[in-house]
Amino acid sequence: MNIGLTGGIASGKSTVAAMLVRRGALLVDADRIAREVVEPNTPVLAQVIERFGADLLLQDGSLNRKKLGEKVFGDPEALRDLEGLLHPPIRATMRERMSRYQEDHPDKLVVVDIPLLYESGLQGMVEEVMVVYVPREVQLARLIARDGMSPEEAEKRLNAQMSIEDKKRMADIVITNTGSLEETEGQIDAFWKERGLS
Repeated sequence: MNIGLTGGIASGKSTVAAMLVRRGALLVDADRIAREVVEPNTPVLAQVIERFGADLLLQDGSLNRKKLGEKVFGDPEALRDLEGLLHPPIRATMRERMSRYQEDHPDKLVVVDIPLLYESGLQGMVEEVMVVYVPREVQLARLIARDGMSPEEAEKRLNAQMSIEDKKRMADIVITNTGSLEETEGQIDAFWKERGLS
């Protein structure tokens, strides 16, 4: 069995992913794969540098992700170009890991953590979608506190994603992450029992 895990930025998706992994789930992390495909000396990194400029390379040959983010957020054409370079190799790696996990561990839950699952139209890749939900004002406050962003920057990041309310409506499973960690754990326990996972 597999599920897609998504939510909005700063909704606590990583926290929920860790709770599922602690219970025995296997994790395919799209963000981690996104970093892997642009590691130093990879063909994808070379394409990114060719399109967006050598000033994005740090001294150790790795990508300055923050600087790249500043270049593409708020510029729809640049963002589209970046996604065109990154999405095909990321998706191919995700599919390959999912099928390997499912073949090697047919009894385990495979959790595919995809921040922009709905925006990328990837619901068909998974059996069910779990959305980690917090209201928009909580997202904003967390983003400003966590990443030291200005309110304007945080708004720009949120506006680049589908509304959290829309994601909640489309979800098969909703985990509300506004209370304590214990409350979130309780919802994960309920989901685990409901699906007969052990």
